[in-house]
Amino acid sequence: MNKQNQIADDKKPVVAMHGITKRFGGVVALDGVDLSAYAGEVLAIVGDNGAGKSTLIKILTGVYQPTQGQITLDGKPFVMGNHSDAIAAGIDAVYQNLAIADHLTPAENLFLGSELTSSLMGMTVLNNKRMKEEAARVLKDRLGVQLKSMDVATESLSGGQRQAVAIARAVRHDNLRVLVMDEPTAALGPQETARTLQLIKTLRDQGLIVIVISHSLDDVFEISDRIHVQRRGKCVGVVKTSETTNEEVLGMIVGAKQAA
Repeated sequence: MNKQNQIADDKKPVVAMHGITKRFGGVVALDGVDLSAYAGEVLAIVGDNGAGKSTLIKILTGVYQPTQGQITLDGKPFVMGNHSDAIAAGIDAVYQNLAIADHLTPAENLFLGSELTSSLMGMTVLNNKRMKEEAARVLKDRLGVQLKSMDVATESLSGGQRQAVAIARAVRHDNLRVLVMDEPTAALGPQETARTLQLIKTLRDQGLIVIVISHSLDDVFEISDRIHVQRRGKCVGVVKTSETTNEEVLGMIVGAKQAA
């Protein structure tokens, strides 16, 4: 068993969800779900549409509050009122739509809403030079990505480069500990998919928790250390990627097999 596969055996989780239930009126979206995530691992969450994957991560990132259950951070109860509370605690997300302003440059996207400023003749002005330098540094040092130009509109970048900008916006915060990624390779070609999967591995190797929701089991088996399987609002099993197969996980997703 390699080091990555020992994560859940000899470490305490950084973040854990205990008995999470979420109801929307009479609809039970989540029913007593447990989840644990450990530093330096990629945890994949898989399941069919309606399995509760998106609801689960929206609770983890403070978008929703659970009807029942508890979240712990470093073993202590942690309550979030909104997504800003999650970000302040080092938990952020990159969603499938990336939430990027296409007409802005990569640097402007990285600092959107938290722009760097300086004082000029008693006036506060944007420090575009510093933002551009900092954006280039984060992309290179944290993700190993160098763009040909930082002055182009983000819409002119490739799908993988746009994904890198969205990830860099999250990881530029020094306190980031957990990054949730929702369908990170959706609509990407093979080469861009390979680059994005490498970005995820890079973040994992830096000690971050990366939680990936994906319908692509090929991607899941390429990057994950453990796989959390959802079905009809419940967790039906958590398996180590190296100790299972595509067929076994698919069987859990459709209800033909339970985790051992």
